[in-house]
Amino acid sequence: MTHRGSRVLHVGSLSRVEGEGALRLHVHDGTVTEARLEIYEPPRFFEAFLRGRSYTEPPDITARVCGICPVAYQMSACAAIEDACGVEVDPVIRDLRRLLYCGEWIESQALHIYLLHAPDFLGRPSAIDLARTHRTEVERGLRLKKAGNDVMELVGGRAIHPINVRLGGFHRAPTRAELGPLREELKRALDDAWETVRWVAGFDFPDARTDVDLLALAAPDTYAIESGTPTVLRADGTRSSFPVREFTEHVTETHVAHSTALHSRLDGRLHLTGSLARFAISGALLSPVALQACAEAGLGDPRTGAVCRNPFRSILVRAVETLYAVEEALRIIDGYEPPARPYTEVPPVAGVGHGATEAPRGVLYHRYEIGADGLVADATMVPPTAQNQGAIEDDLRRLAQAAIGEHEPDDAELTALCERAIRNHDPCISCSTHFLDLTVVRTSGPTAGGRHA
Repeated sequence: MTHRGSRVLHVGSLSRVEGEGALRLHVHDGTVTEARLEIYEPPRFFEAFLRGRSYTEPPDITARVCGICPVAYQMSACAAIEDACGVEVDPVIRDLRRLLYCGEWIESQALHIYLLHAPDFLGRPSAIDLARTHRTEVERGLRLKKAGNDVMELVGGRAIHPINVRLGGFHRAPTRAELGPLREELKRALDDAWETVRWVAGFDFPDARTDVDLLALAAPDTYAIESGTPTVLRADGTRSSFPVREFTEHVTETHVAHSTALHSRLDGRLHLTGSLARFAISGALLSPVALQACAEAGLGDPRTGAVCRNPFRSILVRAVETLYAVEEALRIIDGYEPPARPYTEVPPVAGVGHGATEAPRGVLYHRYEIGADGLVADATMVPPTAQNQGAIEDDLRRLAQAAIGEHEPDDAELTALCERAIRNHDPCISCSTHFLDLTVVRTSGPTAGGRHA
């Protein structure tokens, strides 16, 4: 509503982002002076109740942090605890972990592309409504998601919160015969992934650019998923890296009054992690098929330095990553020979371990301190959405300012723009379903004491 130069806009809830929160925009005399992404869900205290638990338990407990990317939490936990205990797992186990992670990438990226993000580009309010007008496409997305879920179920024992993962590997390794039907399903999924790239390449993308630093893992000879070295691409094009053990020396977290999620800074600067960062830092290491998909999607050739900094076009990168994950899963299955043992023994050792993997939404870091008694003395988890929150607010401020500078958007138009800007980053605020309650405050002129209302 509008009253004496001030406007307050409330939006109920948005079911196409995972979590609950609110957005507050303060506009004064046509200038966006504040954009706050207010996450108001209560803390869930996972780090606190890991303390005092056996060092073998974090992979199972942390999987419950998220129903969309439980494997990310399991793999980061395993990597950190195995690092603390000085254990390296068998190469076949590493491949199985990568296969499981590919399943998560496929199901999570397909979920975001088809059910959460595509409706924005096609003018539909929901995935259900999209299915009425684009039934073939939505069915294709559901097939892709099912293929990813089936990988997780076979390798992980369950599609949601897998139960087959343990320190050092798995409770049980699949046989080649069990992987046979999965291979056939993934071959069909490869066609669906190609069609996904071609479909989203036809969307209309608003002009936008993020100039924050980018952070992703990098591996020597492959597109990083389940392991790698934290690598930074600065806005000025310079590149650097640091050991995983130094993660919290570079990525620092602070409390902010308007959010129950911590805000992160990378060496004191805003940064972004996720698909855009991975593509910018490791895109040259995508497979030849995925590189061909980049060309068809209009992303250019990352081997020649192509970088995508338009958050609206992140859906293109996710489509390419989905194709890559399907192809990578097939590669691993084709070369698979069951290990002699499904896990490497990980005896407890007093020490501190660090692990990081690439969740679909970006770098997920875990740190554990293990006591001589084999109990967790301390635990730290830095999820990607907490790292991205500052960059998301920066995007919101810029986009809202640009819209206001061009014309005076009405409530519905400004709300839709802000919702789209948030969904570009696929934030995983929690495992619940409703997200946005938008407040826009417009003021003009000074108030008593020289301050603005």
